[in-house]
Amino acid sequence: MSSQKVSIPDLQQKKKKKHPITMLTAYDYPSATLVDEAGVDIILVGDSVAMTVLGYPDTVSITVDEMLHHCKAVARGAKRAFLIGDMPFLSYQIDAKEAIRNAGRFIKEARMEAVKLEGGREVIESVRAIIDAGIPVMGHLGLTPQTATKLGGYKVQGKTEKSAKRMLEDAVALQQAGCFALVLEAVPSKLAESITAELNIPTIGIGAGPACDGQVLVFHDILGLFDQFTPTFVKQYANLREPILKAIRTYRQEVESGVFPADSHSF
Repeated sequence: MSSQKVSIPDLQQKKKKKHPITMLTAYDYPSATLVDEAGVDIILVGDSVAMTVLGYPDTVSITVDEMLHHCKAVARGAKRAFLIGDMPFLSYQIDAKEAIRNAGRFIKEARMEAVKLEGGREVIESVRAIIDAGIPVMGHLGLTPQTATKLGGYKVQGKTEKSAKRMLEDAVALQQAGCFALVLEAVPSKLAESITAELNIPTIGIGAGPACDGQVLVFHDILGLFDQFTPTFVKQYANLREPILKAIRTYRQEVESGVFPADSHSF
């Protein structure tokens, strides 16, 4: 694993050479340092922080300022991974000028290297405007959590011939607008494979099968730290919630019983 900073050309080369791209979320300094040290290619400061860290019921509730707070912490911890900030709901949908202004804050204030936007043809104007302003954009199609209500909930997208065709057209449109990569979430494997083959830019799948150029999951999901629900596409690589809970309970019990602090913990 190289210690060299990951760049957009590096990601494009990985697609070309069929080397899978790794992407994981991180939301603070400790998680960013761990993900970075593990050699993951891309760190996404996802708006999923709204639910996993801040306790909101959905991703719609988080603000730009809250996102920037977490992006800044991640940027202080990650030295190698390529850093992407998730633009929250209504930070890019109002008009192109507002989209540029908010995207610029992710780059200038929070030291991100790109932003991610959800949606297809309906956000193309904002995507183009942000890219024209010199800010790299990652697209996001399929299940778009910010507009899950419109989609009928957290469901697989692109299952019908009509919706699959529309998604493929949106993917091509985002590429033509200048996106450097595209997330495909909760998309049938065959459709994700077709989109990946059609595009020159990398696709990053989450619940979209193995044919994508890379994969992304949520930090708290793979470590078993978020217990509200677990999507079917998540693989839990550790369950850290129970040992953490056990350690905290043991601490409480030792304080209450007078075992801690002992002489060895005192001056």
